[in-house]
Amino acid sequence: MVVGILVALCAGVAICHSCHKKQRINAFKRDYEAHNGGALTKEEWKQLCRDHKQAVKAEKHARKAEKHMRRAERRGCCWQTSLPSSQAAAMSPAAAPEEDVKHADGDLMLATTYGGAAPPSQRQIQIPVQQGPDEPPAGEPGMGLWSDTAAIVPGCGHTKVEPTKDQPAADARRHYSNNKFTKTLAASSAAAAAAAVAAGESEPPSQLVLRRPSDWLSQLFLTNDWPPSPSPSTPTCHYYYYHNHHNHHNHHHRPPSVDVDMPSLNGFVAAAADDPEQLNGRPKTPTMPPPSLSSSAMALTEYSVCPSPPSEAAQAQARIKQIVPDEFLQPDGYPDYLRMILSATSRIYEACKATPLTHAVNLSNRLECNVLLKREDEQPVFSFKLRGAYNKMAHLDPARSWKGVVCCSAGNHAQGVAYSARKLKIPATIVMPEGTPSIKHTNVARLGGHVVLHGPDFDAAKEECARRAACDGLINIPPFDDPYVIAGQGTIGNELFAQVNMAKVEAIFCGVGGGGLIAGIGVYVKRMAPHVKIIGVEAADANAMAQSLRKGERVVLGEVGLFADGAAVKSVGEEPFRLARDVVDDVIEVSTDEICAAIKDMYDDTRSGLEPAGALPIAGLKKYAARHPSHDPKRSLIAVTSGANMNFDRLRFVAERATLGEGKEVLLACAIPERPGAFARLIEAVMPRPVTEFSYRHAGGDVANVLLGLSLTAPVAQRPDELRRLLERVRDDGSMTVTDLSADELAKSHVRYLVGGRAAVPDEKLFMFTFPERPGALERFLLAVRPKFNISLFQYRNYGGDVAKILAGIACPDDELPELLAFLRELGYPFQDCTESEVYKTFLRT
Repeated sequence: MVVGILVALCAGVAICHSCHKKQRINAFKRDYEAHNGGALTKEEWKQLCRDHKQAVKAEKHARKAEKHMRRAERRGCCWQTSLPSSQAAAMSPAAAPEEDVKHADGDLMLATTYGGAAPPSQRQIQIPVQQGPDEPPAGEPGMGLWSDTAAIVPGCGHTKVEPTKDQPAADARRHYSNNKFTKTLAASSAAAAAAAVAAGESEPPSQLVLRRPSDWLSQLFLTNDWPPSPSPSTPTCHYYYYHNHHNHHNHHHRPPSVDVDMPSLNGFVAAAADDPEQLNGRPKTPTMPPPSLSSSAMALTEYSVCPSPPSEAAQAQARIKQIVPDEFLQPDGYPDYLRMILSATSRIYEACKATPLTHAVNLSNRLECNVLLKREDEQPVFSFKLRGAYNKMAHLDPARSWKGVVCCSAGNHAQGVAYSARKLKIPATIVMPEGTPSIKHTNVARLGGHVVLHGPDFDAAKEECARRAACDGLINIPPFDDPYVIAGQGTIGNELFAQVNMAKVEAIFCGVGGGGLIAGIGVYVKRMAPHVKIIGVEAADANAMAQSLRKGERVVLGEVGLFADGAAVKSVGEEPFRLARDVVDDVIEVSTDEICAAIKDMYDDTRSGLEPAGALPIAGLKKYAARHPSHDPKRSLIAVTSGANMNFDRLRFVAERATLGEGKEVLLACAIPERPGAFARLIEAVMPRPVTEFSYRHAGGDVANVLLGLSLTAPVAQRPDELRRLLERVRDDGSMTVTDLSADELAKSHVRYLVGGRAAVPDEKLFMFTFPERPGALERFLLAVRPKFNISLFQYRNYGGDVAKILAGIACPDDELPELLAFLRELGYPFQDCTESEVYKTFLRT
């Protein structure tokens, strides 16, 4: 019944709507007939209805176009042009002025060519582009041959020309507008206009008025096919849109005016007209100008003009030529990274953020210099890898990228690819080994990637990745060995120039894995500020770049340490290595302890935790400052903190090793006489330094071996002298020997936790004490216990808590046990008798 009522209501509403519509149509027909003074025939009425529908459709298209325009303006790509009908003398190449043409506002180039192998004539015409008012001059648009218009929406591709009610399809135009600007560009009549100019029947317009935000530099070139299929006798006009967006997060930094050599411009237009297909297949993203357009403003750098040939140079160049468009290539066939980096700034901020450059107060005070941290750990995926991955994927050909992308990674690169794919709406497959921790592949899946777990190790995963790329037509996204990835990382260097006075910067420190980060930053910084040192930092057990630079060729490591797993590679990338040989000044190798200390330094300054690979630059910066002391406290050192994706389980290890890494703690092996009073003399020799670790187990004989950890209190530069004096003081007793184990990996990783073992100590009682972690508390406990009783086992470790736990074995006959218990109660520390513990009987007692 309810359904019937609803159906009846819907039918009634439809009938009422139909009746109302019919009434409006009849009223419109009566008004139209009254206005025109006669009744309409049936055919006239049908034509009027068709015109009305076409007008409604045109209005719908206009609203849609305005929506696209607003979206383009929000992206920082809103450009407006109009064509006035005033005439001026044509400028042929022969009539070009001798001096360079200043065009801070841009130029419009018309190239007229004829099809065929040997065109009979070719002529280039230059029309200066000037910044005009916010609104077009009254009466100019819509006049003359050059008034037919078509819109281009930068960043959204070239918008097709569609017919409107007032204009036939053969000469259609679209007029896009918003509240302040008007976009028009001659398109439908461009071929006819070019033909008329070439034949001498017409003159080109005197100028193209370009209205745009004043903070940007733009240029327009006619370089695309129009009409689509020219015959050998039909002149072809090409148009090409160039957009140079200089870091739209910093609009106040306007690029300087560009001096352009006129013959270079003409040569480029001719080349573009001869091979237009190389431009038509490009992605929709705005591109940088061809090399010849900025020969004076962006001179070829030394490393790109005469690069050192990499291994298999011909194959490398051929591979690069397949990836990088011709307009981004230098005459030697290698990429012009300065232009690629500047071009990347117009896209990467769709996904990435311009990270801050923060002052590390504590580090600056300790090292007596100005330490700055480039916080790449604040990216949406907590790593700089997002820059390169997004820049690479944003420049993929849509004709191929719709199938999807694939990569093999279980770290930051996988997250960067997954996040970029979600932003660009491209399917992404991430291949990982089957043993990958769940936290990693769960996070990648959360970002939108399709995770495939395959094989027992990365070699099998890489094979599966290559198989899927070949069989399914997926595009493999490399982690570092790709020009677009390198250019994406190089945008960090571009940001640094907007954040700090580079004239006062001495060095920039970058962690090195495959080399994409240091190559991208170095290639930009060395071009803009050659005095700044580019210093790489590697883990000592994963130093592929250091060995490669020393040998002069890429080397493959046999084994790689995995603590700094984000930078653990067996061999650096071929293209990053080619660039690194010319832009990297030095590579510093650091130990695991120094990396842990750098993580702690970062936490002390910013309350943020870095992953080991992300802390490499800080560790290298500290080592560089110690090697190169300076009396200038204003010298600036920059560390690029590249990532913060660390598993929580690693924090315990980092905390254990951080104090050793920064030289605040020493680990000593002491041999003392096995007799009463020896412990007391050892404690007196090391006091007043805080004891951080104390481990001992009676093993029989005349010598007791003690593992002792101590904190050093002197400033960093004076700690070696403090340690030397400490060792001499212990040895001066004559009955004790001491060895520094601070650099012994076996002692730090294993032996310190295994001191002890089963011993046959008669009448041994085991107690576990708890006391507040206060300065001197452990020393007072040892001095109070040792003179009265024989200690056969002792273990203590300072874990940074508010209370400390001590495990102590005391040799005491059963008849003296009441006296021992009374003494322990007098100490005032809570204790527990563990003598009957099964763990004690199994592992510590024979």
